[in-house]
Amino acid sequence: MAFTLQSTDLRDGEKMPNAQVFNGMGYEGENLSPQLSWDNPPAGTKSFAITCYDPDAPTGSGWWHWGVANLPADLRSLPTGAGSGLPGLPAGSVQTRTDFGKAGYGGAAPPQGEHHRYQFTVFALDVATLEVDEQSSGAYLGFNLHFHTLGKAGLTVIYS
Repeated sequence: MAFTLQSTDLRDGEKMPNAQVFNGMGYEGENLSPQLSWDNPPAGTKSFAITCYDPDAPTGSGWWHWGVANLPADLRSLPTGAGSGLPGLPAGSVQTRTDFGKAGYGGAAPPQGEHHRYQFTVFALDVATLEVDEQSSGAYLGFNLHFHTLGKAGLTVIYS
């Protein structure tokens, strides 16, 4: 069976709801991280990490909207808002710094008139913890994920 990622808030390939859109930069979204759940991780999984990345941002290097690591291997879901200060992140998990400059979920906020993709990915890792903290950049988190990923599952939504 395949490692999969689902959401009650997002639909793969469809428009991101206002609940997950940034509140600022000309947008009035709710800035809530989406509910996510995953099934069938690879054998040997010792922890999970989740990222949200916009490859279409006009930066030359995309835009990191969310990073959370050190999620326990027995976890299979996060509730809506867990990355936005609401309950739901397990003890010991770490949210890394986004390109908004702080840790925690930052929703969609593309330049007006642009169409962007938002890639949510859950990574199954071969280590219980990654050496990251709230000041670690998305690129640094991605670098660490590269060396410890057993498998990954994702979904992509759009916003313009």
